[in-house]
Amino acid sequence: MATFLYRVGRLAFRRRWYVALVWAAVLAAVGLGALKAPGASDDGFSMPGIEAQKAFDLMEQRFPGATADGATARVVFVAPSGEKVTATENKRAVEKAVADLAHGPQVASAVDPFQAKAISKDGSTAYASVTYKVAANDLTDAGKTRLERAIDTARDSGLTVEAGGSAMDDGGGPGGVAEVIGVAIAAVVLLITFGSLAAAGLPLLTALIGVGVSMATILTLSQALGLSTTTGTLAMMLGLAVGIDYALFVVSRYREERAKGRAPQEAAGLAVGTAGSAVVFAGLTVVIALAGLAVVGIPMLTKMGLAAAGAVVVAVLIALTLVPAFLGFWPNAVLRRRARRTGRIEDEGTRNNGGSRWARFVLRRPLPVLLLGVVGLGALAVPMTALQLGMPGDEAKSTSTTERRAYDALAEAFGPGFNGPLTVVVDAKGAADANGAADPKGTVDPKRAAETVAQQIGRTEGVISVSPPRFNEAGDTAVFQVVPSTSPTDEKTKDLVTTIRGERPGVESETGATFEVTGTTALNIDISDKVQAALIPYLVVVVGLAIVLLLVVFRSLLVPLKAALGFLLSVLASLGVVVLVFQQGHGAGLLGVEQTGPIMSLMPIFLVGIVFGLAMDYEVFLVSRMREAYVHGERPGEAITSGFRHSARVVVAAALIMIAVFAGFVGESDSMIKMIGFGLACAVLFDAFVVRMAIVPAVLALLGDRAWWLPKWLDRLLPNVDVEGEALSRRQEAGREAGQEADREAGQEAGQGTDPQADPEAGPRPAGTPGREVART
Repeated sequence: MATFLYRVGRLAFRRRWYVALVWAAVLAAVGLGALKAPGASDDGFSMPGIEAQKAFDLMEQRFPGATADGATARVVFVAPSGEKVTATENKRAVEKAVADLAHGPQVASAVDPFQAKAISKDGSTAYASVTYKVAANDLTDAGKTRLERAIDTARDSGLTVEAGGSAMDDGGGPGGVAEVIGVAIAAVVLLITFGSLAAAGLPLLTALIGVGVSMATILTLSQALGLSTTTGTLAMMLGLAVGIDYALFVVSRYREERAKGRAPQEAAGLAVGTAGSAVVFAGLTVVIALAGLAVVGIPMLTKMGLAAAGAVVVAVLIALTLVPAFLGFWPNAVLRRRARRTGRIEDEGTRNNGGSRWARFVLRRPLPVLLLGVVGLGALAVPMTALQLGMPGDEAKSTSTTERRAYDALAEAFGPGFNGPLTVVVDAKGAADANGAADPKGTVDPKRAAETVAQQIGRTEGVISVSPPRFNEAGDTAVFQVVPSTSPTDEKTKDLVTTIRGERPGVESETGATFEVTGTTALNIDISDKVQAALIPYLVVVVGLAIVLLLVVFRSLLVPLKAALGFLLSVLASLGVVVLVFQQGHGAGLLGVEQTGPIMSLMPIFLVGIVFGLAMDYEVFLVSRMREAYVHGERPGEAITSGFRHSARVVVAAALIMIAVFAGFVGESDSMIKMIGFGLACAVLFDAFVVRMAIVPAVLALLGDRAWWLPKWLDRLLPNVDVEGEALSRRQEAGREAGQEADREAGQEAGQGTDPQADPEAGPRPAGTPGREVART
């Protein structure tokens, strides 16, 4: 692996114009495709295998022309204080607004609240339900404009008018501010780390190119693959973070090789051969974790994972090819200003720094450091035991949004459960057909069966009201709404859904008809249950594959196991902090979280998948340098110190960059993106600074030589991928000895000796040499 990538790095450096032109052509091609591609038709709410989805599918089949997942809007009218919406002027304004909505483009129906009796008991509030013929993502600007204009007109009459529902969704997606903040902080961190504008700018430039390629590709394929805007946000978030980090490690290793006296092309080859090998395997762990989201069985989650995995693959390819190509254009520009001015490069790997001092501190006190790290993360993980999963809706949005104000107005006027009604689909066709086969007279009466089901459910504790059943044209399927007494995210609502479904066998035996419970609330409950059931299999698959991969990389049994256990600690701690803020409300105001509630049901899966890949990044980058030193003859403690001396500063910079990128998304208005950004930022903080920088060296110090033990039979079975570049070291040593022998022979013929250090290609000077000459190109 190292030898192959070494050749790739040298080739990219030498053929830099071709490499740059190829990437420019790729970016132009996918960019042109993105401009010409139609908008995405999002099918993200297809959740096969759950009851709520089966009921949606049945509704689409039995009620042709009425799209089960079509966009909806609920327009809420509130009369001025002391008045009622039924007053003449107020009623006229409401009816006019409903008439305007009914004639809007793509509208299937707009229900007059006075005809539907959608008025609160005190007469202060009414609502109109608007149903569209298309899904929310397919709504045109004309349809949204008509809705907004009708609302503004009604407001001019003196009414308070707010609107919620999927038709009000602006699509979310990357807003730009989060990315700008993340990139700006990353630039400052890189500048401090490298002390060079060029060295700081190169990882940013290559990462942005990689993100551009990834995002343009996603936009190009969005229509064909049904990719959502959230898919693009996740891909951008990860692509930007790992793109900067991977380039950072290659550039850092290049500078290190230059400090050893390597010529620029040779340094680029060695940087890609060593740091690039770590990049490849770190990227593979991220890809495994993201692609493993397919285990959950939710198409939306699978697409998000695969799209983000594609962005990571692009980041890896950029780091292996475009980064060395850019180094070929500016071989000395990435060096420190003093090195460019004086022509001498300081070898930072031969002197003490903060990393080596910290490593020695841990080596002197490994047990206290280990206990402190484990106990601290364990304490942060305790709130995770109270984790409640759900799908936050309009109640989680800011009070500055009309959706949140509409939600609050409806909850106040009609009760908290009104915002999350359950939809019950009664299927009398299947039962009638079955009974008809057994009894030619066909004793099932669909209308009576539906009414009986509605009455039975209406008597269930926790149900406030049940609407009259509405039948399809064939008269064999009915739909009615059930309003719970509790809010959509309340645990009692989940219990109510379970109770209603538990009553199904008795109701079916009595009526001969079957029914299913669906609606947004039931759908969210089913998704949460499905995600929870898939979490353990997902962990087993992803962690198992990654342990095998790390086993190949480090050729050790204990190091991969330690890496996996450390990851679990950081994930549990980050989930605990998310529960503290987003569910229990501690410090929620500082993050702009105005309404606490259950944690998004997909959050644990996202956190496990993404953080596992990123955690293995730091494990590979940091521990590979320790193994490299160990393989080259250093004792276990010395190898730990050497690994920290070379990698700690860069790992800290990489972690700070990722934290900055993820934390930038906390400012997004979308509650899901806000929660993901905060959770990922916390997870990277815990994993990089507590697990990898403290627990890992403490465990390795306690294990000593046993940390690198591998049974001989397993050593023979595993392929040798040579991440630490041992083959390259042997090659360099052989080349240096051959060159020295040739020099001696030439010197004997000329009657004088030759100093091998006079040739910068002959190899590094002895350790401790204060500086290296800058090779000129």
